[in-house]
Amino acid sequence: MFSLYAPVIAQQTGTTPSPWAGMLPIVLIVFIFYFLMYRPMRKRQKSTEAMVASLKNGDKVITSGGIYGTIAGLRDHTVHLKIAENAKMEVAKSAIASMQSQPPDSK
Repeated sequence: MFSLYAPVIAQQTGTTPSPWAGMLPIVLIVFIFYFLMYRPMRKRQKSTEAMVASLKNGDKVITSGGIYGTIAGLRDHTVHLKIAENAKMEVAKSAIASMQSQPPDSK
């Protein structure tokens, strides 16, 4: 990379700056992006995949659409949810967002 200030710096100090010095801010931005954005996102994705892989009948779950239900059956890529006394629906396993920690308020 060529810096516009390189001739001025060379005249003042008598040496030319390293071309790698211009790359240092870009490298720092990449490291910051990795540690603040990509790494936590990947960790969250792995924990969600592990949760979906450990699903079993009777688990109470919440879908990404906000539907509360109890797992009534499992298939390769889908889950049968019991959402009411006589109501069941089939959703993709990837639509399961989390396990239900406590019953939703019935107010």
